[in-house]
Amino acid sequence: MSMLFSGFTLNSSRGPLTLANRIVVAPMCQYSAIEGEAQDWHLMHWANLLNSGAALFIIEATGVSPEGRITPACLGLWDDRTEAALADKLTRARKLAPATPVFIQLSHAGRKGSSATPWGGGQLLSLEQGGWETEAPSAIPQIEGERLPHELSKAELDSVIAAFVSSAQRADRIGVDGIELHGAHGYLLHEFLSPIANQRSDEYGGSFENRIRFPLELFKAVRAAYKGVLGYRISASDWVEGGWTPEETAEFAAQLKPLGCDYVHISSGGVSPLQKIAVGPNYQVPFAKLVKEKSGLPTMTVGLITDPLQAEAILDSGDADLIALARAFLYKPRWGWEAATALGGIVSSNERYWRCLPREAQAIFGNVKIGQR
Repeated sequence: MSMLFSGFTLNSSRGPLTLANRIVVAPMCQYSAIEGEAQDWHLMHWANLLNSGAALFIIEATGVSPEGRITPACLGLWDDRTEAALADKLTRARKLAPATPVFIQLSHAGRKGSSATPWGGGQLLSLEQGGWETEAPSAIPQIEGERLPHELSKAELDSVIAAFVSSAQRADRIGVDGIELHGAHGYLLHEFLSPIANQRSDEYGGSFENRIRFPLELFKAVRAAYKGVLGYRISASDWVEGGWTPEETAEFAAQLKPLGCDYVHISSGGVSPLQKIAVGPNYQVPFAKLVKEKSGLPTMTVGLITDPLQAEAILDSGDADLIALARAFLYKPRWGWEAATALGGIVSSNERYWRCLPREAQAIFGNVKIGQR
């Protein structure tokens, strides 16, 4: 049997969640919300990818506060209004697709907030352009010359934790199957981990133990409030000399495990424009392998994995447990179908699509009988 199309179980205090295969649609920002509210674009986008053949779909980075958004167009989950909009679009999308677990990625952008959309240049917005004062571990800008972020006080750190807890409770009410905390790509939780962004002199800065303190405190608070599957996305390397390292990532993951972390999602980079990333196929897989070996946590790998045989080989070697794809699914929304055809797997889809397959590929839907009229 194909490893990619074998089941995998994630355990939480609420009970086991078994995925039909090892394919995951990674969170992808759509920059299409209005004041944090999900729109028709999200309905279309989510329903499309819930029919992709992947066993798990993760909703994009979702701000736990208005200040926690990357851009003014980012999705949010911080009040009744944003909760209602997200619940409406997600409920409708799920009705248009086979039963598929859905996670949501909760995020605070930190000093990378208040930015323009990628097609708007992606740079920090001024207050006059609709931007806001950003928040960070230290008053150090992402890019030299930008206005300084506000250094969070201890009381303000408690407020950030409360915002994550509140958003997790809202996500639970919406009916998601799991939550992923976004601790990667230079956003707030990653900023605390990295000595590039975190130069505090209190108990939250300096040593490795101090830099991981706030992310661990936040994780513990969310874990206490949410009993479903709870994972953590980590940038395993800053790709900058003197930055956060893969070895530190593995140790951090090992400390997350006894706190009730159910999986880790391993990415890299994002905290510094000076990063020099060795981009290529499987370029982040060695990080996932290291973290898996050192922490013993179920591990998701991502990054330039585009071919089914490539994904199968990663799993066969034991380097990761789950394969996440992002832009590959935007380019090929039925990537899971192609993988099933190549590897002899079976996927689910809305019955309206059953007639579209060429004869040699029809086995991917199992023993489906299509009537003719």
